[in-house]
Amino acid sequence: MLKNVLIIDDSALMRRVLSGIIDKDKRFKVVDIARNGNMALSLIKANPKKYDIILLDFFMPDMNGDVLLQKISNIFLDAEIILISGIIKEDAMEVIHALENGVFDFVTKPNDFSQAKGEHFSEKLLERIELAANALDEKRQRRTIDNLRRGERPNIINKPTEVKQKGVVGGEKIIALACSTGGPKALHQLVPKLPKNLDAPMVIVQHMPKGFTNSLAERLDEMSEVHVKEAEDGEVLKKGTVYIAKGGAQLRITENKGQYLIKLTDEPARNGLRPCADIMYESLVGSRFAEVVCVVLTGMGGDGTAGIKQLNTKNNIYSIAQNAETCTVYGMPKVFFESGLADEVLPIQDIAGAIGKHVGVR
Repeated sequence: MLKNVLIIDDSALMRRVLSGIIDKDKRFKVVDIARNGNMALSLIKANPKKYDIILLDFFMPDMNGDVLLQKISNIFLDAEIILISGIIKEDAMEVIHALENGVFDFVTKPNDFSQAKGEHFSEKLLERIELAANALDEKRQRRTIDNLRRGERPNIINKPTEVKQKGVVGGEKIIALACSTGGPKALHQLVPKLPKNLDAPMVIVQHMPKGFTNSLAERLDEMSEVHVKEAEDGEVLKKGTVYIAKGGAQLRITENKGQYLIKLTDEPARNGLRPCADIMYESLVGSRFAEVVCVVLTGMGGDGTAGIKQLNTKNNIYSIAQNAETCTVYGMPKVFFESGLADEVLPIQDIAGAIGKHVGVR
């Protein structure tokens, strides 16, 4: 079914570029264009059910994207919102807030308009729009099914996912987590629930460009009992600390004189990803951790599964996948679940408890 798109951008040239990209794809149609936040607010209030996808320029002079998002938060808007943003370091925290509050994803604007007209940006934008459209269809389908169930079988009980009896008692452990689209929102629900004295370090690969991962770490640190920080090259892993891989770099775990260290490298992107979760997991192959607790959350593609498969050949692992119902994009957890390596499949709100129960506290 054709998806209706609303474009909100203060730049006339960018509005033309975005419209041109979308109009070439028969699956999507630009039905309205707004040159500022006030105009967009009027359009949305007038007909909130008109739009399926909203492309929102986050940094506008009259009404920033975060202000517009606040103003429409009480409107039932059955649409997915994609931020279109330049990488502005001092404003990155605002983007993080938007992502953790339910915005689907963001796409960074090219440095100049000649790049905006190029194939790379076009492909990236359409890929995000397609993902958002698929996620919207799945959300609507689940809502329809839930409504039918409430009407026909009000006393239905969902059985918990069967958990394999597996795990290593005691010893040094590490938690290695992978996520992508929808990750900031999922991490917002997971990390603040971890106990302060968690008896293991946690390393996270969240697919995100340089300039945003530090803001994500700072935001999670504000909300959490555990210490959360952007990973730095050469630092020693400490229990009770969460390390977020730096955008634009690859992260490996190395051992030196009995200590495990973070190593950031300028290796090229793998499958278009830097950081890449497969590389993080591969670096743990053959490590002396008693167990590696692998967690795969929402995200497109299948990053993480190949690395965990390698890890499983040499190391004790315990693995958790986020369930479909709570994922923004059921891609990475689906690929991992289908590999047969998942020990638990859980909703996002239960994963922190499972991690804490499995690795324990000091």
